[in-house]
Amino acid sequence: MGFDLGEIIYQVSDMSYLREYILASNERLILRLGLAVMGLPRKYEICSIEKEEQMDPTTEATISKASSSGGVRDAGNTSKASQLAKSAVTEEMLARFAARAAGYDQENRFFQEDFEDLRAAKYLLLPLPAKFGGADMSLAEVCRQQRRLAYYAPATALAVNMHLYWLGVAADLWRRGDASLEWIMREAAAGEIFAAGHAESGNDVPVLLSTSKAERVEGGYRFTGRKHFGSLTPVWTRFGLHGMDASDPNQRKIIHAFLPRDSEGYKIKETWDVLGMRATRSDDTALESAFIPDRYIARIVPAGGAGVDQFVLSVFAWALMGFGNIYYGLAKRALDQSVSNAKSKGSLALSRSMAYHPEIQHAIADMVIELESIGPHLESVAEDWSNGVDHGAQWPSKIFAAKYHAVEASWRVVDLGLDVTGGNGIFRSAGYERLIRDARLGRIHPANSFLTHEVVAKTALGISLDEQPRWG
Repeated sequence: MGFDLGEIIYQVSDMSYLREYILASNERLILRLGLAVMGLPRKYEICSIEKEEQMDPTTEATISKASSSGGVRDAGNTSKASQLAKSAVTEEMLARFAARAAGYDQENRFFQEDFEDLRAAKYLLLPLPAKFGGADMSLAEVCRQQRRLAYYAPATALAVNMHLYWLGVAADLWRRGDASLEWIMREAAAGEIFAAGHAESGNDVPVLLSTSKAERVEGGYRFTGRKHFGSLTPVWTRFGLHGMDASDPNQRKIIHAFLPRDSEGYKIKETWDVLGMRATRSDDTALESAFIPDRYIARIVPAGGAGVDQFVLSVFAWALMGFGNIYYGLAKRALDQSVSNAKSKGSLALSRSMAYHPEIQHAIADMVIELESIGPHLESVAEDWSNGVDHGAQWPSKIFAAKYHAVEASWRVVDLGLDVTGGNGIFRSAGYERLIRDARLGRIHPANSFLTHEVVAKTALGISLDEQPRWG
């Protein structure tokens, strides 16, 4: 079967990790797990492991007629996708990524070597259908791969997420019969790199509103404004952005478009010298009446909540679920480092390692409890999206809540880990202080705490996101 399941079960302290491993492996297993004799924790007796020869077709992703989420995938490509994912990023590659991460961070340098390795492994094509040279991965499958990558190289995973989510949006629309963004998949297969330009000063409702101006001209639109946090700045060739067309004040529109790298009318401002996720090189892009032709205009929708069509909803799903899983992977690394540190550190007050200190055990327990709740939440929402479950108007609330839960709980895990690690954890050489700085950024990623609470509460209360005045 390719792995020693008994050894895996013996080594992990909670079965959610085992479940996650099985899900990621795409093997359908029948497990009968018997608890060992009480008093022997962390040991599980394997009574039977049986791999089914035939795949149950009912387990494949399906979509309801009224579905508003991901589209149907070719069932025959599912196992192939998993096999490609396993071979795309090897353990040796992950070890190299982990070894480079500290240098990228300290030098504030783009992860160029990681990027080239991932490109060569076709990791950048994971969401694309096989027809376009990809692995035909669903949102849930890509999230598991990103979680795995983030465990070793969080900044690398975060920057790559900006490219992968555009491909995921295009692929999901295509599977649902909307070929309007098929060109994205074809260009990605040809080597183009997509980035995201949604962050703006003064706009606390990214994607739905904009402080950038979009002006209709012959053959396309001209965009003027400033975009922050442009991850992949050194390598992007298509910059996904949006702007406001307010030519009719009573019917303001949001224009979603992609700026080719060889366009005129923009400048890269090298502003990226920040707290964490430094290797993403997320510099500013100043749009100075940049012209984007109609063929690169992806959507024109009403401003505000009324503009949440399938395209916008897919952006939310692929971007935010990716964020959540990346910080989850980072937090799992923090737990493992904390456990290792507790086992290796002694104390004058103890005859054994700090692992036997009651408060260390308390902190480790709190970290595990937090992680126990993050994983199933992310899995549930991503699987629902991938399987076409129709949550209707609840979808934005569900997506925002899952991302919020993941990044907030991950931050608590990493913060607790510093208590366990102690003073050694603040030294760069230990590698833990970088996890702290990286983890803190998850809480400011869209949707941040303020916007998440607004969207979740208004959805629950039946209040329109576009209702004016916004508050009070």
